[in-house]
Amino acid sequence: MSEIVIKGEGLGKRYRIGERERYLALRDLLARAVTAPFRRNGQRRSIEEMWALRDVSFDVRQGEVVGLIGRNGAGKTTLLKILSRITRPTTGYAEIHGRVGSLLEVGTGFHPELTGRENVYLSGAILGMRKTEIARKFDEILAFAGVERFIDTPLKHFSTGMQMRLAFAVAAHLEPEILLVDEVLAVGDIEFQKKCLGKMQDVSKSGRTIVFVSHQLNQIRRLCERVLWVDGGQIREAGPANQIVGAYESEMSSGAALVSRNGKQKAARAQFTRWSIQGSPMEQSFILGTTGPVKIGFEVVLTAPLRLGLHGIALYNSDRNLVWGTEVNNLELPSGTHSFVHNLPSLPLRPGPYTWRVSLLDEHGLLDDWQCVPEMLVATEPVTHSNDEWAGVLNIPETFSVLSQSDGGNEFA
Repeated sequence: MSEIVIKGEGLGKRYRIGERERYLALRDLLARAVTAPFRRNGQRRSIEEMWALRDVSFDVRQGEVVGLIGRNGAGKTTLLKILSRITRPTTGYAEIHGRVGSLLEVGTGFHPELTGRENVYLSGAILGMRKTEIARKFDEILAFAGVERFIDTPLKHFSTGMQMRLAFAVAAHLEPEILLVDEVLAVGDIEFQKKCLGKMQDVSKSGRTIVFVSHQLNQIRRLCERVLWVDGGQIREAGPANQIVGAYESEMSSGAALVSRNGKQKAARAQFTRWSIQGSPMEQSFILGTTGPVKIGFEVVLTAPLRLGLHGIALYNSDRNLVWGTEVNNLELPSGTHSFVHNLPSLPLRPGPYTWRVSLLDEHGLLDDWQCVPEMLVATEPVTHSNDEWAGVLNIPETFSVLSQSDGGNEFA
Protein backbone atom coordinates (compact mmCIF):
# COMPACT_ATOMS: atom_id res chain seq x y z
CA MET A 1 0.00 0.00 0.00
CA SER A 2 1.36 3.46 -0.94
CA GLU A 3 2.43 5.80 1.83
CA ILE A 4 0.42 8.77 3.09
CA VAL A 5 1.86 12.05 1.75
CA ILE A 6 -0.85 14.44 2.99
CA LYS A 7 -2.46 14.08 6.40
CA GLY A 8 -4.92 16.62 7.78
CA GLU A 9 -6.04 16.22 11.39
CA GLY A 10 -8.75 18.39 12.97
CA LEU A 11 -8.07 21.31 10.63
CA GLY A 12 -10.01 24.48 11.37
CA LYS A 13 -9.74 28.07 10.15
CA ARG A 14 -11.48 30.95 11.90
CA TYR A 15 -11.79 34.46 10.51
CA ARG A 16 -12.89 37.56 12.38
CA ILE A 17 -15.34 39.85 10.62
CA GLY A 18 -15.33 43.50 11.68
CA GLU A 19 -12.06 43.34 13.62
CA ARG A 20 -10.45 46.71 14.41
CA GLU A 21 -7.59 47.72 12.07
CA ARG A 22 -4.08 47.33 13.46
CA TYR A 23 -2.60 50.59 12.11
CA LEU A 24 -3.91 54.10 11.49
CA ALA A 25 -3.23 56.49 8.64
CA LEU A 26 -3.80 60.26 8.84
CA ARG A 27 -7.18 59.95 7.13
CA ASP A 28 -8.24 57.39 9.75
CA LEU A 29 -7.41 59.83 12.57
CA LEU A 30 -9.32 62.64 10.85
CA ALA A 31 -12.34 60.37 10.30
CA ARG A 32 -12.34 59.35 13.96
CA ALA A 33 -12.21 62.98 15.07
CA VAL A 34 -15.29 63.80 12.97
CA THR A 35 -17.31 60.77 14.11
CA ALA A 36 -16.27 60.83 17.77
CA PRO A 37 -19.28 62.94 18.97
CA PHE A 38 -21.66 60.35 17.52
CA ARG A 39 -20.15 57.28 19.21
CA ARG A 40 -21.85 55.65 22.16
CA ASN A 41 -19.47 55.62 25.13
CA GLY A 42 -16.52 54.80 22.90
CA GLN A 43 -17.90 51.35 22.08
CA ARG A 44 -16.00 49.39 19.47
CA ARG A 45 -17.64 47.66 16.60
CA SER A 46 -18.60 44.12 17.53
CA ILE A 47 -16.42 41.34 16.18
CA GLU A 48 -18.09 38.39 14.49
CA GLU A 49 -16.29 35.09 14.07
CA MET A 50 -16.71 32.80 11.08
CA TRP A 51 -15.30 29.30 10.70
CA ALA A 52 -14.31 28.69 7.06
CA LEU A 53 -13.16 25.18 8.06
CA ARG A 54 -13.90 23.16 11.16
CA ASP A 55 -12.60 19.76 12.29
CA VAL A 56 -11.49 18.53 8.86
CA SER A 57 -9.49 15.28 8.82
CA PHE A 58 -8.38 13.28 5.77
CA ASP A 59 -5.47 11.37 4.21
CA VAL A 60 -4.09 11.39 0.68
CA ARG A 61 -1.76 8.61 -0.46
CA GLN A 62 1.14 8.90 -2.86
CA GLY A 63 0.04 8.89 -6.50
CA GLU A 64 -3.63 9.54 -5.68
CA VAL A 65 -5.69 12.12 -7.56
CA VAL A 66 -8.24 13.53 -5.11
CA GLY A 67 -10.98 15.98 -6.02
CA LEU A 68 -12.57 18.62 -3.78
CA ILE A 69 -16.14 19.61 -4.65
CA GLY A 70 -18.76 21.77 -2.97
CA ARG A 71 -20.65 25.03 -3.18
CA ASN A 72 -18.90 28.40 -3.42
CA GLY A 73 -17.75 29.37 0.06
CA ALA A 74 -17.75 25.78 1.34
CA GLY A 75 -14.07 25.98 2.35
CA LYS A 76 -12.29 24.24 -0.54
CA THR A 77 -9.87 27.05 -1.35
CA THR A 78 -9.18 27.68 2.35
CA LEU A 79 -8.21 24.02 2.70
CA LEU A 80 -5.81 24.23 -0.25
CA LYS A 81 -4.25 27.43 1.15
CA ILE A 82 -3.58 25.65 4.44
CA LEU A 83 -1.96 22.74 2.59
CA SER A 84 0.09 25.24 0.56
CA ARG A 85 1.31 26.95 3.77
CA ILE A 86 -0.25 30.23 2.61
CA THR A 87 -2.70 30.24 5.53
CA ARG A 88 -2.02 29.02 9.06
CA PRO A 89 -4.79 26.85 10.53
CA THR A 90 -6.56 28.03 13.70
CA THR A 91 -6.87 24.46 14.95
CA GLY A 92 -5.38 21.12 13.95
CA TYR A 93 -2.39 20.41 11.76
CA ALA A 94 -1.43 19.22 8.29
CA GLU A 95 1.55 16.99 7.49
CA ILE A 96 2.89 17.06 3.92
CA HIS A 97 5.74 14.86 2.71
CA GLY A 98 7.25 16.03 -0.58
CA ARG A 99 7.82 19.10 -2.71
CA VAL A 100 4.54 21.00 -3.18
CA GLY A 101 3.46 23.00 -6.23
CA SER A 102 0.36 25.19 -5.99
CA LEU A 103 -1.82 26.43 -8.82
CA LEU A 104 -4.17 28.45 -6.64
CA GLU A 105 -4.11 31.79 -8.42
CA VAL A 106 -3.10 31.78 -12.06
CA GLY A 107 -0.84 34.75 -12.80
CA THR A 108 1.17 34.79 -9.58
CA GLY A 109 4.21 37.05 -10.09
CA PHE A 110 3.22 38.51 -13.46
CA HIS A 111 4.06 42.19 -14.04
CA PRO A 112 2.26 44.19 -16.76
CA GLU A 113 5.31 46.30 -17.72
CA LEU A 114 7.55 43.30 -18.37
CA THR A 115 7.49 41.30 -21.59
CA GLY A 116 5.97 37.85 -21.83
CA ARG A 117 9.47 36.33 -21.89
CA GLU A 118 10.54 38.21 -18.76
CA ASN A 119 7.32 37.26 -16.98
CA VAL A 120 7.90 33.57 -17.71
CA TYR A 121 11.22 33.75 -15.87
CA LEU A 122 9.80 35.91 -13.06
CA SER A 123 6.72 33.76 -12.47
CA GLY A 124 8.70 30.54 -12.75
CA ALA A 125 11.17 31.76 -10.12
CA ILE A 126 8.35 32.72 -7.75
CA LEU A 127 6.79 29.26 -8.22
CA GLY A 128 10.07 27.59 -7.27
CA MET A 129 11.73 26.85 -10.63
CA ARG A 130 15.46 27.47 -11.18
CA LYS A 131 16.62 29.64 -14.08
CA THR A 132 18.21 26.68 -15.85
CA GLU A 133 15.00 24.70 -15.46
CA ILE A 134 12.93 27.55 -16.91
CA ALA A 135 15.33 27.94 -19.84
CA ARG A 136 15.19 24.20 -20.53
CA LYS A 137 11.39 24.22 -20.58
CA PHE A 138 10.90 27.64 -22.19
CA ASP A 139 10.10 26.42 -25.71
CA GLU A 140 7.69 23.83 -24.32
CA ILE A 141 5.95 26.46 -22.18
CA LEU A 142 5.68 28.80 -25.15
CA ALA A 143 4.24 26.11 -27.44
CA PHE A 144 1.72 25.11 -24.79
CA ALA A 145 0.51 28.71 -24.29
CA GLY A 146 0.38 29.45 -28.03
CA VAL A 147 1.63 33.05 -27.71
CA GLU A 148 4.92 32.77 -29.62
CA ARG A 149 4.30 35.88 -31.76
CA PHE A 150 3.82 38.13 -28.75
CA ILE A 151 6.37 36.76 -26.30
CA ASP A 152 8.59 39.89 -26.45
CA THR A 153 5.62 42.28 -26.11
CA PRO A 154 4.88 43.90 -22.71
CA LEU A 155 2.26 41.88 -20.86
CA LYS A 156 -0.07 44.89 -20.57
CA HIS A 157 -0.75 44.54 -24.30
CA PHE A 158 -1.82 40.89 -23.92
CA SER A 159 -5.52 40.08 -23.79
CA THR A 160 -6.80 38.61 -20.52
CA GLY A 161 -7.10 35.19 -22.16
CA MET A 162 -3.50 35.30 -23.43
CA GLN A 163 -2.21 36.23 -19.97
CA MET A 164 -4.15 33.34 -18.42
CA ARG A 165 -2.84 30.88 -21.01
CA LEU A 166 0.77 31.93 -20.40
CA ALA A 167 0.34 31.84 -16.62
CA PHE A 168 -1.11 28.32 -16.66
CA ALA A 169 1.58 27.12 -19.06
CA VAL A 170 4.29 28.23 -16.61
CA ALA A 171 2.55 26.72 -13.59
CA ALA A 172 1.69 23.47 -15.42
CA HIS A 173 5.34 22.75 -16.18
CA LEU A 174 6.38 22.59 -12.55
CA GLU A 175 7.51 19.13 -11.49
CA PRO A 176 6.50 18.85 -7.82
CA GLU A 177 5.75 15.61 -6.03
CA ILE A 178 2.41 17.06 -4.81
CA LEU A 179 0.30 19.38 -6.94
CA LEU A 180 -2.55 21.48 -5.49
CA VAL A 181 -4.89 22.84 -8.17
CA ASP A 182 -7.77 25.29 -7.65
CA GLU A 183 -10.10 25.95 -10.61
CA VAL A 184 -7.28 26.84 -13.00
CA LEU A 185 -8.63 24.51 -15.70
CA ALA A 186 -11.42 27.04 -16.26
CA VAL A 187 -9.03 29.41 -18.03
CA GLY A 188 -9.11 30.09 -21.74
CA ASP A 189 -11.32 28.74 -24.49
CA ILE A 190 -12.64 25.20 -24.83
CA GLU A 191 -9.67 24.04 -26.92
CA PHE A 192 -7.21 25.30 -24.31
CA GLN A 193 -9.23 23.79 -21.47
CA LYS A 194 -8.93 20.42 -23.19
CA LYS A 195 -5.18 20.91 -23.47
CA CYS A 196 -5.02 21.82 -19.76
CA LEU A 197 -6.93 18.70 -18.79
CA GLY A 198 -4.61 16.57 -20.92
CA LYS A 199 -1.61 18.08 -19.15
CA MET A 200 -3.14 17.30 -15.76
CA GLN A 201 -3.77 13.71 -16.86
CA ASP A 202 -0.12 13.40 -17.89
CA VAL A 203 0.93 14.66 -14.45
CA SER A 204 -1.33 12.13 -12.73
CA LYS A 205 -0.01 9.24 -14.84
CA SER A 206 3.54 10.10 -13.80
CA GLY A 207 2.72 8.98 -10.25
CA ARG A 208 2.54 12.42 -8.68
CA THR A 209 -0.12 13.27 -6.11
CA ILE A 210 -2.81 15.80 -7.08
CA VAL A 211 -5.50 17.54 -5.03
CA PHE A 212 -7.88 19.17 -7.50
CA VAL A 213 -10.73 21.67 -7.05
CA SER A 214 -13.17 22.30 -9.90
CA HIS A 215 -16.83 23.08 -10.51
CA GLN A 216 -16.56 21.23 -13.84
CA LEU A 217 -17.79 17.89 -12.52
CA ASN A 218 -16.98 15.99 -15.71
CA GLN A 219 -13.35 17.03 -15.22
CA ILE A 220 -13.49 15.72 -11.65
CA ARG A 221 -14.89 12.40 -12.87
CA ARG A 222 -12.22 12.04 -15.54
CA LEU A 223 -9.23 13.07 -13.48
CA CYS A 224 -9.96 11.99 -9.90
CA GLU A 225 -10.11 8.55 -8.31
CA ARG A 226 -11.51 9.79 -4.98
CA VAL A 227 -13.56 12.85 -4.04
CA LEU A 228 -14.08 14.83 -0.83
CA TRP A 229 -17.38 16.74 -0.69
CA VAL A 230 -16.81 19.89 1.40
CA ASP A 231 -19.96 21.50 2.79
CA GLY A 232 -20.15 24.26 5.39
CA GLY A 233 -16.47 23.99 6.21
CA GLN A 234 -16.60 20.23 6.88
CA ILE A 235 -16.14 17.06 4.85
CA ARG A 236 -19.68 15.84 4.28
CA GLU A 237 -18.87 12.72 2.26
CA ALA A 238 -15.78 11.01 0.88
CA GLY A 239 -15.47 8.10 -1.51
CA PRO A 240 -15.21 7.02 -5.18
CA ALA A 241 -15.50 9.92 -7.61
CA ASN A 242 -18.60 8.79 -9.52
CA GLN A 243 -20.57 8.02 -6.36
CA ILE A 244 -19.78 11.24 -4.48
CA VAL A 245 -20.14 13.51 -7.52
CA GLY A 246 -23.50 11.89 -8.30
CA ALA A 247 -24.74 12.49 -4.75
CA TYR A 248 -23.56 16.11 -4.92
CA GLU A 249 -25.27 16.69 -8.28
CA SER A 250 -28.46 15.15 -6.92
CA GLU A 251 -28.60 17.57 -4.01
CA MET A 252 -27.72 20.55 -6.18
CA SER A 253 -30.51 19.72 -8.62
CA SER A 254 -33.20 18.97 -6.04
CA GLY A 255 -32.30 21.66 -3.52
CA ALA A 256 -33.90 19.64 -0.73
CA ALA A 257 -33.57 16.38 1.14
CA LEU A 258 -35.14 13.23 -0.24
CA VAL A 259 -38.60 12.42 1.04
CA SER A 260 -40.44 9.12 1.39
CA ARG A 261 -43.72 8.34 -0.33
CA ASN A 262 -44.96 6.16 2.52
CA GLY A 263 -46.12 9.14 4.56
CA LYS A 264 -48.61 10.25 1.91
CA GLN A 265 -52.18 10.07 3.19
CA LYS A 266 -54.50 9.46 0.31
CA ALA A 267 -57.55 7.33 -0.26
CA ALA A 268 -56.58 6.12 -3.72
CA ARG A 269 -57.38 3.08 -5.83
CA ALA A 270 -53.75 2.96 -6.98
CA GLN A 271 -50.47 4.26 -5.59
CA PHE A 272 -46.83 3.85 -6.56
CA THR A 273 -44.82 3.20 -3.39
CA ARG A 274 -41.19 2.63 -4.38
CA TRP A 275 -38.79 1.96 -7.24
CA SER A 276 -35.39 0.28 -7.70
CA ILE A 277 -32.82 -0.86 -10.21
CA GLN A 278 -33.37 -4.60 -10.01
CA GLY A 279 -30.35 -6.86 -9.68
CA SER A 280 -28.02 -3.87 -9.24
CA PRO A 281 -24.55 -4.82 -7.90
CA MET A 282 -24.28 -1.38 -6.30
CA GLU A 283 -24.86 -0.94 -2.57
CA GLN A 284 -27.80 1.40 -3.18
CA SER A 285 -30.51 0.17 -5.56
CA PHE A 286 -30.93 3.63 -7.11
CA ILE A 287 -27.32 3.92 -8.42
CA LEU A 288 -26.75 2.82 -12.02
CA GLY A 289 -23.19 1.59 -12.55
CA THR A 290 -23.47 -0.18 -15.91
CA THR A 291 -24.02 0.75 -19.55
CA GLY A 292 -25.39 -2.74 -20.29
CA PRO A 293 -28.89 -4.19 -19.88
CA VAL A 294 -30.87 -2.86 -16.92
CA LYS A 295 -34.18 -3.59 -15.23
CA ILE A 296 -36.12 -0.76 -13.59
CA GLY A 297 -38.96 -1.83 -11.27
CA PHE A 298 -41.82 0.24 -9.83
CA GLU A 299 -44.08 -1.12 -7.09
CA VAL A 300 -47.75 -0.14 -7.24
CA VAL A 301 -50.56 -0.99 -4.81
CA LEU A 302 -54.08 -1.43 -6.21
CA THR A 303 -57.02 -1.31 -3.80
CA ALA A 304 -59.42 -2.26 -6.63
CA PRO A 305 -59.08 -4.18 -9.89
CA LEU A 306 -57.65 -2.26 -12.84
CA ARG A 307 -59.41 -2.31 -16.21
CA LEU A 308 -58.12 -0.79 -19.46
CA GLY A 309 -55.17 0.61 -17.59
CA LEU A 310 -52.53 2.89 -19.11
CA HIS A 311 -49.08 3.11 -17.52
CA GLY A 312 -46.75 5.94 -18.49
CA ILE A 313 -43.05 6.30 -17.71
CA ALA A 314 -40.65 9.19 -18.35
CA LEU A 315 -37.05 10.00 -17.47
CA TYR A 316 -35.79 13.57 -16.85
CA ASN A 317 -32.28 14.92 -16.39
CA SER A 318 -31.24 17.43 -13.72
CA ASP A 319 -32.31 20.35 -15.98
CA ARG A 320 -35.84 18.87 -16.16
CA ASN A 321 -35.43 18.03 -19.85
CA LEU A 322 -37.27 14.91 -21.01
CA VAL A 323 -34.72 12.23 -21.93
CA TRP A 324 -37.00 9.28 -22.71
CA GLY A 325 -40.61 8.19 -22.29
CA THR A 326 -43.08 5.49 -23.30
CA GLU A 327 -46.44 3.99 -22.33
CA VAL A 328 -48.10 0.60 -21.86
CA ASN A 329 -51.79 0.22 -22.73
CA ASN A 330 -54.71 -2.09 -21.90
CA LEU A 331 -53.50 -3.34 -18.51
CA GLU A 332 -55.88 -5.71 -16.67
CA LEU A 333 -54.82 -6.37 -13.05
CA PRO A 334 -56.49 -7.59 -9.88
CA SER A 335 -56.23 -5.66 -6.62
CA GLY A 336 -53.01 -6.14 -4.64
CA THR A 337 -49.33 -5.23 -4.97
CA HIS A 338 -47.69 -5.40 -8.39
CA SER A 339 -44.26 -4.66 -9.83
CA PHE A 340 -44.03 -2.88 -13.18
CA VAL A 341 -40.65 -3.92 -14.62
CA HIS A 342 -39.08 -2.20 -17.62
CA ASN A 343 -36.28 -4.13 -19.35
CA LEU A 344 -33.91 -1.80 -21.19
CA PRO A 345 -31.02 -3.00 -23.38
CA SER A 346 -28.94 -0.09 -22.07
CA LEU A 347 -29.15 3.36 -20.50
CA PRO A 348 -26.11 5.15 -21.98
CA LEU A 349 -26.58 8.31 -19.93
CA ARG A 350 -23.98 10.87 -18.97
CA PRO A 351 -23.11 10.48 -15.26
CA GLY A 352 -25.30 12.52 -12.92
CA PRO A 353 -28.76 12.59 -11.31
CA TYR A 354 -31.97 11.68 -13.18
CA THR A 355 -35.61 11.49 -12.12
CA TRP A 356 -38.17 8.85 -13.08
CA ARG A 357 -41.82 9.84 -13.37
CA VAL A 358 -44.51 7.16 -13.52
CA SER A 359 -48.26 7.38 -13.88
CA LEU A 360 -51.29 5.07 -13.99
CA LEU A 361 -54.69 5.75 -15.51
CA ASP A 362 -57.86 3.78 -16.13
CA GLU A 363 -60.90 4.40 -18.28
CA HIS A 364 -62.13 7.05 -15.83
CA GLY A 365 -58.92 9.09 -15.57
CA LEU A 366 -55.70 9.50 -13.56
CA LEU A 367 -55.12 7.14 -10.62
CA ASP A 368 -51.59 8.14 -9.60
CA ASP A 369 -48.72 10.26 -10.89
CA TRP A 370 -45.39 9.98 -9.04
CA GLN A 371 -42.10 11.83 -9.44
CA CYS A 372 -39.94 9.08 -7.99
CA VAL A 373 -37.61 9.52 -5.05
CA PRO A 374 -34.79 9.02 -4.56
CA GLU A 375 -33.37 10.18 -7.86
CA MET A 376 -31.44 7.74 -10.02
CA LEU A 377 -27.70 8.41 -9.90
CA VAL A 378 -25.78 7.34 -13.00
CA ALA A 379 -22.25 6.46 -11.85
CA THR A 380 -20.71 5.04 -15.03
CA GLU A 381 -17.32 6.14 -16.35
CA PRO A 382 -17.69 9.29 -18.50
CA VAL A 383 -16.70 9.01 -22.16
CA THR A 384 -18.10 12.38 -23.25
CA HIS A 385 -16.45 15.78 -23.71
CA SER A 386 -14.47 16.93 -20.66
CA ASN A 387 -16.26 20.29 -20.63
CA ASP A 388 -19.79 20.06 -19.21
CA GLU A 389 -21.20 22.48 -21.81
CA TRP A 390 -20.34 20.07 -24.62
CA ALA A 391 -20.89 16.74 -22.88
CA GLY A 392 -24.55 16.40 -23.86
CA VAL A 393 -26.94 13.91 -22.26
CA LEU A 394 -25.79 10.54 -23.62
CA ASN A 395 -22.65 8.66 -22.60
CA ILE A 396 -22.02 6.53 -25.68
CA PRO A 397 -18.65 4.77 -26.10
CA GLU A 398 -17.11 5.20 -29.53
CA THR A 399 -13.94 4.43 -31.45
CA PHE A 400 -12.13 6.82 -33.77
CA SER A 401 -9.95 6.15 -36.79
CA VAL A 402 -8.52 8.05 -39.75
CA LEU A 403 -8.61 6.43 -43.19
CA SER A 404 -6.47 8.00 -45.92
CA GLN A 405 -7.23 7.72 -49.61
CA SER A 406 -3.66 6.59 -50.24
CA ASP A 407 -4.43 3.55 -48.11
CA GLY A 408 -7.51 2.74 -50.13
CA GLY A 409 -9.70 3.55 -47.17
CA ASN A 410 -11.91 6.35 -48.47
CA GLU A 411 -15.36 5.26 -47.29
CA PHE A 412 -17.06 8.19 -49.07
CA ALA A 413 -16.01 7.15 -52.56
